[in-house]
Amino acid sequence: MTLHRSIARRGLLLGAAAACLAGPALARIAAPRIEPLKRVPRTPYDPGADADAAVRAAEARAKASGKLLLIDMGGNWCADCLIVSGIMELPTARAFLAKHYEIVLVDVGRIDRNLQIPARYGMKKLLGVPAVIVVDPKGRVLNPDDAFALADARAMSNQAVLDKLASWVP
Repeated sequence: MTLHRSIARRGLLLGAAAACLAGPALARIAAPRIEPLKRVPRTPYDPGADADAAVRAAEARAKASGKLLLIDMGGNWCADCLIVSGIMELPTARAFLAKHYEIVLVDVGRIDRNLQIPARYGMKKLLGVPAVIVVDPKGRVLNPDDAFALADARAMSNQAVLDKLASWVP
């Protein structure tokens, strides 16, 4: 067997093993298939916004509608933050997210602004961005150990980002 075939076969076996191990975990809400990201928005995080008021308003809408609250904390300087916010604006993704979430974007500057928001939800320290907190209508954080799952969004496909967002929907 050539080295090339050996590597290809090993990769195929590892991929099959990973799929078997991940099977039950992937049985949650399925994210729709989305189109490629063509343009990343320049400044989705508004540094002049009243973050406390925006989060309170989104919380109220989430409770009234029975949806989850998704707080996306980031900065306009962060490539991963821009990618995540751009993917959330794709038409198919936007429709899926609007069905399940009330979304609010919070500018955290260079992790030196609006830090009372993550603290309010039990996050002692904001370790990086993007950080995403998902809260159910009763006020419980659904992803306390997974808030930084999209911190390397540039290494993820658009579909993988949306699949992660879908994984928090009960």
